[in-house]
Amino acid sequence: MYPNDSSFSRNEWEILPSYPPQRAPSRKKTGKKLAALCLICALGGGLVGGAGVALANGGFGPREATIYESGRVYTPVKVAKVDGRTAMTVDQVYEANLPSVVGVNGDVKTNYWGQTVSNPVAGSGFVITENGYILTNYHVIDGVEDLKVSFSDGTSYDAVVVGGEEANDIAVLKINASGLTPVVVGDSDRLRVGEQVVAIGNPLGELTFTLTAGYVSALDREIDMGGGMVINVMQTDAAINSGNSGGPIFNIYGECIGITNAKYSNNGSSDASIEGIGFAIPINDVRNMVTDIMEHGYVTGKPFLGIQVGNVDPAAQRYGVPAGAGIMSVTPGFAAHKAGIQEGDIVTRVGESALSSGNDLISALEKYRAGDTITFTIYRNGETFPVEVTLDEKSGESVQAQEKYLEQRQEEEQKAQQDLPQNQPPSGYQIWPFVPYPW
Repeated sequence: MYPNDSSFSRNEWEILPSYPPQRAPSRKKTGKKLAALCLICALGGGLVGGAGVALANGGFGPREATIYESGRVYTPVKVAKVDGRTAMTVDQVYEANLPSVVGVNGDVKTNYWGQTVSNPVAGSGFVITENGYILTNYHVIDGVEDLKVSFSDGTSYDAVVVGGEEANDIAVLKINASGLTPVVVGDSDRLRVGEQVVAIGNPLGELTFTLTAGYVSALDREIDMGGGMVINVMQTDAAINSGNSGGPIFNIYGECIGITNAKYSNNGSSDASIEGIGFAIPINDVRNMVTDIMEHGYVTGKPFLGIQVGNVDPAAQRYGVPAGAGIMSVTPGFAAHKAGIQEGDIVTRVGESALSSGNDLISALEKYRAGDTITFTIYRNGETFPVEVTLDEKSGESVQAQEKYLEQRQEEEQKAQQDLPQNQPPSGYQIWPFVPYPW
């Protein structure tokens, strides 16, 4: 069978003898053949000489070989106690904190379009109290049901969400257990660039209780979590992947100094791969929030206006409308409504902070606490004037009241749209057509 037969794969016919068949010898090549014969004879002589040497050394049989083995005595890892003063080896940090790390699993029941689905999700978390409080990322548990946490020894518990803070990407879970091993919390304000750190988590949701190590690459990075939420993070080159979210990151003293929550990845705009750029929330930034959630179910003192804001359309700005946060709705009974702010207003300044978008308003409010009175600069019908606003507290009740009001408004607007004559557009010009943000 010839090599070009279609029944042969490439790999199969590459190992066959060369083809086509040789032609009859030509007399013109006799000289070349004699030279080749001489060369063969010379090589043959060399081979004979080599064979003689081989026979003198005991023939062609197997020769003795020596494999050198280390004489080092392997000792088990000495489990060190985290005391905040004693530097530990990386394996000691792992052994000391492994009992505190958990895998977080659950099912997403509703997708973006409101359809019922059942997709497993997986993240990480860690024990913060002996009686079963666990800290993780908000985005790990957001919209997830049937939560379970698993420990490295194989034990698993059902978990309930005590509360969370989306703007800072933290959530607290509770399991029915006692006598657990909590992490020892360190001081993230004392971190230095170049300091070694260790992360433990569940990358890809299946490589459970994986250790990765690296260094603090930078401090005080600001990353946009979407929806106008910008948080402060530390940067590390320790490998962080999907499934690591919510897991702890430790210093070389074994203290928990952060919560891993994000990484840079290729967004399709470049073929260059992105490696070694991960982020973690400094533990000091959320310590008080975690305590609030454990005690009250939410972060106390967070400001709340009872508004829905959007971005001013650049097209409207060309006609003299200023940039700022456009007020799309005002929930009755809350801070903005009590101060006289109306739907259609544009907030151009909060205190000393100038605004150019709805995101800017949300970021500006993060500097204040519930009960603070601040000056809003309002643009309305061609006029600009100040308004004093005393901030309410963001709580589960206030958020639910706003959501209920927005649902009622949406139903009213849909009914109004149905009552319009066919093909007639709604009246009014929307100057903030982008995604709204309740706040």
